[in-house]
Amino acid sequence: MLDYTRLKFAASSDGAVPLFALDADNLSAWLEGQTPTVQNWVKAQGFNANVGSVCVVPDADGAIGIALAGLGDGAARARGRFAMASVASALPAGTYSIATDHAQDDLEEHALGWLLSQYTFETYRDQPPHAAQLVCPDTLDQTRIENIAAGEALTRDLINTPASDMGPDKLEAAARQLADAHGAAINVITGDALIEQNFPMIHTVGRASATPPRLIDITWGTTGPTLALVGKGVCFDTGGLNIKSGASMGLMKKDMGGAATVLGLAHMIMALGLNLQLRVLIPAVENAIDGSAFRPQDILTSRKGLTVEINNTDAEGRLVLADALALADETPPDLIICMATLTGAARVAVGPDISPFFTDDVPFADALRAGARTARDPVWEMPFHAPYEPMIEPGIADLDNAPKGGFAGTITAALFLRRFVSNTARFAHFDIYGWQPTAQPARPKGGVGMGARAILAALPKALNL
Repeated sequence: MLDYTRLKFAASSDGAVPLFALDADNLSAWLEGQTPTVQNWVKAQGFNANVGSVCVVPDADGAIGIALAGLGDGAARARGRFAMASVASALPAGTYSIATDHAQDDLEEHALGWLLSQYTFETYRDQPPHAAQLVCPDTLDQTRIENIAAGEALTRDLINTPASDMGPDKLEAAARQLADAHGAAINVITGDALIEQNFPMIHTVGRASATPPRLIDITWGTTGPTLALVGKGVCFDTGGLNIKSGASMGLMKKDMGGAATVLGLAHMIMALGLNLQLRVLIPAVENAIDGSAFRPQDILTSRKGLTVEINNTDAEGRLVLADALALADETPPDLIICMATLTGAARVAVGPDISPFFTDDVPFADALRAGARTARDPVWEMPFHAPYEPMIEPGIADLDNAPKGGFAGTITAALFLRRFVSNTARFAHFDIYGWQPTAQPARPKGGVGMGARAILAALPKALNL
């Protein structure tokens, strides 16, 4: 059982130490309003309010009287986010309460960043507890922030768990736990039943694994607009017969990062009780190798009836997503959002910290950009560039799963997926990384959610909630 709701604010404000979160630009002005004792102590400690710097000022009895947290200057804040998270790990054990005034968005960033900084992955090794606890500021919705942190923790836990303990069956178990926690309905189609119920590409990609492939289908909510989240659940990707190199295979436990992210986002939506009807579809497979593995030059017929020529078995994510997207599109929701760790080209384009997205829906794109700024969850719009459509048309079949030439890989993958959404007017695809390669404030090295908080912030405007 996953304990993803463990990131919490301090249970009580009793005895909380006032914490002054200060910009380098306003440190001098703040000091002018303090007693000479505080001024002298802060200056003697060399505190300059750089990002992550702390200064603990004792009271008359030698206990912690107040604490100062550095947020950096304007240039530093422009370069990074979650500055308060870097402070949380530097403070002594105790309970703290933010004592400075901040804009609501900034205050929420500080509070959420503090919670996310507490995340550790402890399934296989005990980690030291987080010593400093924060009292949720009175002007913020504590339950909301804790639920957002829980969704992020769920995503991180799922990605960080190795494929030996997070195969398609264990991903199903995690989805069932989430559905049960929120009273959602769940249906799972497994193994040869995928053929019988016309999900041929999900079955083909996963059939070589000892753990059968499956399609996980969660539904929740009875009123409001309809939203379908589709997440790539490739629990491990060897590359199939076009086998990856050892270096390229090293992080492939994270190839179910799209599924992990939509499950984390689904938790946020359900826990916050948004007035919408939610459907979560996850094709969960392992792209393994044995005598039944699919081959280069095979031609597959999808659920939608489109045929696909296989020119690289390592471009399998778009195949399983295609069948799931076709199902979502059969009863058109108001919005379909697809999330996948799909292409290396996306990382070349925008690096590991930004979530590129594709959509033809201008209002959703505008809402998403605004939501990303509010949530401190950066996104960048990429084009569904129609002139590249011939690149995914091999001639012998309707579609090519791996166009030759090496150009525009993230765009051609997005165009491929869009072919399977023909009835739903509003569709967005996210090509995320799902991994933090080096530790950053609020984001330790390892699995990480991308785009979910931006989407959550965008949904009220995008769906008129």
